[in-house]
Amino acid sequence: MQLTGRITADSLMSLEAYTKWRKVHKPEIMAHRRLRSVQLGEHLHLQFESETTMRYQIQEMLRIEKIFEEEGIQQEIDAYAPLVPDGTNWKATMMIEYIDVNERKRELARLIGVEDRMFVEVEGHARVYAIADEDLDRENDEKTSAVHFVRFELTAPMRAAVLAGAAVKLGCDHTHYPAHLQVPPETLASLAGDLK
Repeated sequence: MQLTGRITADSLMSLEAYTKWRKVHKPEIMAHRRLRSVQLGEHLHLQFESETTMRYQIQEMLRIEKIFEEEGIQQEIDAYAPLVPDGTNWKATMMIEYIDVNERKRELARLIGVEDRMFVEVEGHARVYAIADEDLDRENDEKTSAVHFVRFELTAPMRAAVLAGAAVKLGCDHTHYPAHLQVPPETLASLAGDLK
């Protein structure tokens, strides 16, 4: 899987080539995903995306759905490419996870707005709150969605600080889900690679 900085139909593998590539490289992709995965408290999970994770997602969708026509390929690119960080930000898929169906229903009602209360705090800088669900609104008056897409936009001084080794805190200050943690060093090293 070759990273080009921009996902286009021409930069994706054919279904046949991807199937062969996948047999050899899937463990590397899973390790990359785990490295960029952060559990915040018991029930919030953030999967920080990258060109690698999104290329993999697109290729998997094409493989599973057996999509090989141009229009279908472009639809998958249009759906997932916006989740690739562009050098000034981090983008993540945020999942609210409750195993029990009744508990999930109750908590999703209590957690309305949680996606807007997610933040990152670069050491020595003010908190940056998530810009959530830019593609479509994922909550209503009764509940929030179990899945959100969030973007943390970092200023040039924040990016420089991260690249220089500053610590980063990830957190949520929603009334019903206060939590924060230091982003582990190995995860932060991977995320620093997203900043140009």
